[in-house]
Amino acid sequence: MNQFQELFDKQKAYFNTDITKSYEWRIEQLDRLERLLIEKQDDIREALGKDFKTASNEQAFEIMAPLGTIAFTRSQLKEWMKPVPAPMPKALAKTGHTAVTYREPFGVSLVIGPFNGPVILLLLPAIAALSAGNTVILKTSEAVPASAEVFARCVAEYFEPEAVTMVRGDKEVVTQLLALPFDFIFFTGSVKVGKIVMRAAAENLTPVLLELGGQNPGIVDETANVKDAAKKLAWGATAWGGQWCTSPGYAYVHESVAGEFVEEARKALLDMFGPDPKNNPDYDRIISPKEVKRLAALIDQDKVIAGGDFDDEAKYLAPTILYPVMWSDPIMDDEIFGPILPVIIYSDLKEVVKNIKSKAKPLAAFIFSRNQTNIDFILNSVSFGGGAINQSNVNLYVESMPYGGVGNSGLGNYYGKYGYEALTHPKSILVSPADVAIDHLFPPFTKETAEAQQLWFEY
Repeated sequence: MNQFQELFDKQKAYFNTDITKSYEWRIEQLDRLERLLIEKQDDIREALGKDFKTASNEQAFEIMAPLGTIAFTRSQLKEWMKPVPAPMPKALAKTGHTAVTYREPFGVSLVIGPFNGPVILLLLPAIAALSAGNTVILKTSEAVPASAEVFARCVAEYFEPEAVTMVRGDKEVVTQLLALPFDFIFFTGSVKVGKIVMRAAAENLTPVLLELGGQNPGIVDETANVKDAAKKLAWGATAWGGQWCTSPGYAYVHESVAGEFVEEARKALLDMFGPDPKNNPDYDRIISPKEVKRLAALIDQDKVIAGGDFDDEAKYLAPTILYPVMWSDPIMDDEIFGPILPVIIYSDLKEVVKNIKSKAKPLAAFIFSRNQTNIDFILNSVSFGGGAINQSNVNLYVESMPYGGVGNSGLGNYYGKYGYEALTHPKSILVSPADVAIDHLFPPFTKETAEAQQLWFEY
């Protein structure tokens, strides 16, 4: 028997009581999570530091982001829950018909979080699920044992298990969870595992939301503020130790400003992390020695402009800039997921767009330019999840915009109302007066009844 069957059945039975559908229940769950984050923040931050997030600012953000999402969701939830009227064909409206769409929760949801945002990327989906009226089973990454242990203990203390439960474990645990007929699965992680999740979900026709990744370009044209672009892309590539699904995977820089860009990026790393990043408390570690070795193997030492050194036992890899990099270099074969910024030169923006479009669709793209024609050309031609103009990564901080990938970088989106709608089913209802019939629907049919069907398409 599946070791999680009893837990699943318990949540299913609880959901079927309809208690989770009330506004009050949803707000109570958000309040519980808010108290957890505030009252246990010191324990959580300490655990994050033990795992790999040594930068204090990023530890703080792991707490602040879900707290901000809770506050925003709480302020909007009552409005989101209101039935939405739908336009009616004129003939139906005249006879008293109305139509509304209700947002109903799916049921028991599974949220599988990644290692790189142990709190943020586990709780933001959970907030969407709870605000939508679903129960939640949380599964955190086994790569962050300290964070997982603390959070499992906190969830058990602050929530009823039939509403929210957290489970821990390895790949076998995930396999058993995926065998259950969940009503919704939310997964954040790699493309490889995302495909496994989607195949498993298909067995039960379970809807999924997949937040994956990709090679995210940072495009710098000849009109850009080069110093500004270099600092923002250098930061974006090294924040979270480069282990951020929207990190710029490479800088694509116009040949006329490439030399200046590389020098400014080098200076930016020095300004941010000093001459000894290894001992700088503002710089994160890599998740494991194995990952350090993988990343180090990608570095061509002949192209190192900054960084390049590593200590796998200390889970350290220096913030690194590589230049000049070619598409044929091994580092450009796949998403890097580490604090390395390759710099590629271009001369023709059309070739840039062509090359990006020849690859899998990225999760993000960042365009640095003062030329609106260039900006519009890229936005219109290149498909990607989301991004920014003259910024890097921080589009993720805006709760009112949808976040999600496209194609290989993900399926579906969330944040704010978009997350609420992703975790609910739009149930449309046509309401007819009890004494009104639509006569042309019923036999016997005539030329007039056939022509009357045109009424359905007149609004």
